[in-house]
Amino acid sequence: MTASENALKYLRLTMVPEVGPIRFASLLRELGGIDAVLGASVAMLASAERVGPRIAENIARLRDKVDVASEVALAERHGVRIICLVDDEYPVALSRIDDPPPCIYIKGKLDRRDVIALAIVGSRSCSRYGAEQAERFGALAANAGMTVVSGMARGVDSFAHRGALAAGGRTLAVVGCGLSHVYPPDAVEMSEQIAQHGAVISELPMCVAPDAKNFPPRNRIIAGLSLGVLVVEAAKRSGALLTAHQAIDYNREVFALAGRVDTPQAAGCLDLIKKGAAKLATRFEDILEEFGAAGKAMCEAAAPQPPATLSDSGEFVAMDEPEKQIVAALAADALGVDDLCEQTGLPPSRVAVALTALQLKGVVRRLLGEKFERTARKCT
Repeated sequence: MTASENALKYLRLTMVPEVGPIRFASLLRELGGIDAVLGASVAMLASAERVGPRIAENIARLRDKVDVASEVALAERHGVRIICLVDDEYPVALSRIDDPPPCIYIKGKLDRRDVIALAIVGSRSCSRYGAEQAERFGALAANAGMTVVSGMARGVDSFAHRGALAAGGRTLAVVGCGLSHVYPPDAVEMSEQIAQHGAVISELPMCVAPDAKNFPPRNRIIAGLSLGVLVVEAAKRSGALLTAHQAIDYNREVFALAGRVDTPQAAGCLDLIKKGAAKLATRFEDILEEFGAAGKAMCEAAAPQPPATLSDSGEFVAMDEPEKQIVAALAADALGVDDLCEQTGLPPSRVAVALTALQLKGVVRRLLGEKFERTARKCT
């Protein structure tokens, strides 16, 4: 199916001009859901924060006129699926940022392993050293069981994708145009390879052409999909720094390679490190160590596993202490992250990491409404 029923409803609102992620969230929150928004009067729409009379009138006038059927048909012709925030396939990590895209267009396939993702970003006009390191770290991340996320731009992005693909790993490309376009134009072959071994992703309608204004917003999606961001090479005004700062805002880890002090392409990385905004990475193990035991366990959990509940020796699924606390808290009822933090005393970031690992181990599953419940799988 190209789009779920929920996605079709979401598209009726997201395709209205000036209804971005923040305004969309405000409407759903204050009016009580997508059905309420689609049936609301102008006055009710205008009462929502960040809306006002002019935009409310546009929504009321256009929500029944946007051509969702043609959008879905075009997506289908290009082999693209459309999912929305309440669909099970929507990435958990992305759903938790402040401004998640209400709908995302996907060419390829998302996988549960993609929760263990490292974004690798940097300059389009990278040096040979930057290209080599982007490809090397992309391959190392893939070999460690991580999905590599980048933007499919020339330079560092392309080499990071290439490294992950060469290692036989998964990679996601988040682009700043609709998926009826490929940008840059010389990335057609790479785009197809990424779709076969991961996914090309956009929040933009199918026909939106590449435009400079669309690239900064897509950086938040790159950061949101990832556990951490590695800046390989970036000048002082590089767009890669926007991704790094978004990652900081989303409480993700940020790493940077130092590079040469006399090279303009390294100035942004050096500045991040100097200000304490990024941790210096000189080897891939620095990244794994910063993620801690949880990161190591998550990489191990991402490796192909037999589907049986018990191991061949009859042992139960192993868990660390925070995971045990969360499973115990979920014994009686499904809970959200805030409730789990309250019951376990763990910080939100640690709860999120543990929930991801537990989902990979098949012990916990995510429900609609951002709640989690235990499965029947045994654990110890």
